[in-house]
Order: sequence, then structure tokens, then C-alpha cells
Amino acid sequence: MNKCWNIFKKEFRAYFVSPIAYIVIAIFLLVTGWFFFTTFFLYNQADMRNFFTLLPLVFAFIVPAITMRLFSEELNTGSYEILLTMPVTFTSVVIGKFMAAVGFIISMLVPTISYPIFISFVGKLDWGPVIAGYIGAIMLGAAFSAVGIFSSSITRNQIIAFITGTAICFALTLVERIMFFVPSSLVTVIEYLGANVHFQNVAKGVIDSRDILYFVSVSFIALYGANLVIQRKN
Repeated sequence: MNKCWNIFKKEFRAYFVSPIAYIVIAIFLLVTGWFFFTTFFLYNQADMRNFFTLLPLVFAFIVPAITMRLFSEELNTGSYEILLTMPVTFTSVVIGKFMAAVGFIISMLVPTISYPIFISFVGKLDWGPVIAGYIGAIMLGAAFSAVGIFSSSITRNQIIAFITGTAICFALTLVERIMFFVPSSLVTVIEYLGANVHFQNVAKGVIDSRDILYFVSVSFIALYGANLVIQRKN
């Protein structure tokens, strides 16, 4: 764990050295703030439903932008070979980078806590679904981070890593929209693959083991895939 922690600190610190991190956070807050407050005053409801409804689509674009450099940049510049000369394992590198990405997502979500605080002043807010929604947001962000890390591990080009990660995340988010074209025998399976369905269940305040298992499974499969890819590149 010490090796993972050291890599986490290195990568997490690197996010805030670059202006890209602040640009990503600014875009995230601008998009979510705009859509949240416009719909909030339109429907005049004291809840965070609109924010959490929008979040999977925003994450599908934002999270790959956060993770695209984690392996691609090091593979392109050759600094990855230097990292491997240190007493660390492939697994430690992958987990450390994953923890840094999740930590950055949590940092990005922290300013949005001002939204429910604002709502609590203007109306009666049920904090249960809000807390559950943020827990779901962290799990969703972790799953998408793992996908982004896998995408970053397969190419030296950050743009290709971003496009690949975004495509996979959007596919997981929007898979439920193709139910009309899926045979009835496969509906249950395809529906289970949709990240948005599991996230919305959690955001409603329903903490189901199947939803937790889904996010853990996606994260594990993607990180395991990244680990295999990096080992083969060595």
C-alpha cells in the first residue's frame, strides 16, 4: 500500500501542477451549474434530481479527459521505463493512478456541495437521496476512471485515449436507449450493462448490492485489463 500511496501522491499532485486540471474543473462546474440552476428555477423543486440525472453524461466526457494522460503521456515520453526501474509493481502503478483519478473526481465534486446547501435555504431538502447521490457519483466516477485508465494504457496518443475512453463511457451510459432494438430475451442483460440505470438507482437513495457489484466489477475488469496491457508493453 505504501507504493500505491506514493504513486497516488505523485499523480494527484501532478493534476494541480497543470492548468488543464483547473480548466476541466471549471468546465464541469460551469456545465453542471448552468443546467442545474436553469432547471431548478423552471420546475421549482427542492431536490438534486436534475443534477444527478445529468451527471453520467457529463462524467462520460469529463472523466476520460482526466485519465487520458495517466499512461499515454508516460509511454510517449519514455518516463514509464524510468518508473519501472523503481521498486514498484505493475499493480501498484495501476492502483496508484486509479486512486489519484478518483481523488481528483472527489475534489471536483466538492464545490457542488454548495448546490444542496443553496437548496436547503430556499426549500425543504431531503438529504438522504443527496448523500446517496454523491456516493453513487463517486462509484460512477471510479468505474469511468478505470475505463479511462485502460484506454490510456493501450495507446501513446492522449487524444486517442480520450476518444476511446469517451466512446466506452458513453456506450455504458446510453446502452439503455437501444432497448427498442434488442430482443426481449436480452433486455435484462443489456439493461444490467447500463451504468446510468445503476447510478440512478443509487441516486434515488436505494443502495442495492447489485448496483454496488456493477461498479466494482466494471472498475476491476478495466483495471485488470490495464494491468495486463502494461505488463505486455514491458
